Amino acid sequence: MIEVDGLRKLYDRYLAVDGISFTLGKGQICGLIGPNGAGKTTTMRCISGLIPATAGSLTVADCCVQSDLNRLKSKLAYVPDDPPLFDDLSVGDHMEFIGRLYRVPDHHEKSINLLRQFQLLDKYKAGATTLSRGMRQKLAVCCAYLYSPSVILLDEPLTGLDPPAIRTLLESVQSRAAQGATIIISSHLLAMIAPVCTHLLVMQNGRTQYFGDVDTLRMQFPEAKTLEDAYFAATHFCRSGLSPEHSEENAVPPTHHNSEAVS
Repeated sequence: MIEVDGLRKLYDRYLAVDGISFTLGKGQICGLIGPNGAGKTTTMRCISGLIPATAGSLTVADCCVQSDLNRLKSKLAYVPDDPPLFDDLSVGDHMEFIGRLYRVPDHHEKSINLLRQFQLLDKYKAGATTLSRGMRQKLAVCCAYLYSPSVILLDEPLTGLDPPAIRTLLESVQSRAAQGATIIISSHLLAMIAPVCTHLLVMQNGRTQYFGDVDTLRMQFPEAKTLEDAYFAATHFCRSGLSPEHSEENAVPPTHHNSEAVS
């Protein structure tokens, strides 16, 4: 469902993403992790078609992102870390607008069920400007889920959520994946998202430091007691210019620029 081959993104002379490649299939959930400035948000925006890639091939939901963007929009949902809602619309109006825009059958009933699931039903008539940060995040997720996209990109979706809402969101991610959706979750909260992820993509300085299943990352660093320890070990080797095996052929090459990459 997602095929990324040699993705590069330059902002003028500012290299944000440097030749990353990975593939995800139906029902897979990928945790996109890395320090600030690793290139995570830029990667997601390129996959969604919001910004053009400088180089590389992107195929999402059987659509070429570069040439078939209009068809892709009906199959993909991207929820940014600070969702842009319509100030003049209520919670219910947002769901009604998305339901009509995407011609969702029985969209009102589906909207009610989603808002109830994310504990927003009592805010149905509330304006977007009255919502807390977490409520805005949940509303954006509800809008994304309403038309059942086959690819879902969630950029820092846990920001502002309380523990019950985090559990609801992660359970919903697993449910959507079980129905065949391919999902990428970008987050700094590795311990929270790892239990639902089938894969991890670790980025640093715009490059891939690891892509694969969760258990394999642990195996690469047998001294690591936790998954977070393995993540820190992987990014440490990147900073020091060494691979996990300390072998010359697997050494991480230096970045092209000294500037900190865009997240």
